[in-house]
Amino acid sequence: MVLIGAVLAGVAVAVAGTALAPHDPTAPLSAPWSPPTGASPLGTDALGRDVLSRVLAGGAYLTVTSALAAAAACAVGVAVGLTAGWRPGPTRLLTSAADLLLAVPLLLVAIVLAVALPGPAAVVAATVCGGAPLTLQLVADGVRQVRHAGFVEAALGRGEPAALILLREVLPALAGQVGADLSARFVMALQLTAALGLLGLGPAPPAADWAAMIRENVTGVALNPAALVAPAAALAVVALLVAAVGHIAAPAAGRPS
Repeated sequence: MVLIGAVLAGVAVAVAGTALAPHDPTAPLSAPWSPPTGASPLGTDALGRDVLSRVLAGGAYLTVTSALAAAAACAVGVAVGLTAGWRPGPTRLLTSAADLLLAVPLLLVAIVLAVALPGPAAVVAATVCGGAPLTLQLVADGVRQVRHAGFVEAALGRGEPAALILLREVLPALAGQVGADLSARFVMALQLTAALGLLGLGPAPPAADWAAMIRENVTGVALNPAALVAPAAALAVVALLVAAVGHIAAPAAGRPS
């Protein structure tokens, strides 16, 4: 419960941190890369803007985009995985195509998509391409494991249709595994979103964004290390918190850790 509370608090700050920013995240406050002061605890960035304010305001795009991408990838993977695990024959071609997607470098897919699509749409599409096949395999394996369990056989004996059995009996049995996988998809999407931001394919300046802050402040790390370390640490904390929840959820559901 403590970890879940920490995750919720961290995500809330990442999404709504602008309201907590002590200064305008886009307005210059002092000289570029000024060291920390009382008015600016983390100093300033390449354009003299308050680093703390930009860190507080810089997580919304990354967090919301990653959450949408993770939800989309997990939804597609679960839907196809349930069908593939229940009736592998008719879905063999689809699962083979999903396996082929895993051979394509995910970042390359994201970059190509970012050229043709807006940044958030590119992250969602790339995460679906790279994450849904993994979710599909996980769910299909889970379905095959419970396919002949007593509660499933009882539902079949009652004459319930396959779709209803999958939704009412099988999917709840896999809820912990799916929840753990959702956290993994979130981390994957966060990495993609950050990578695109580092390449300049994220929000347009002067919007605050953790990945853009890392790119903008590399050359001034000797003058004010906090301008680079703070956004990198924020990214790492969010990813680690979400991954930790997934790690706990998997054993709780009986999934091997």
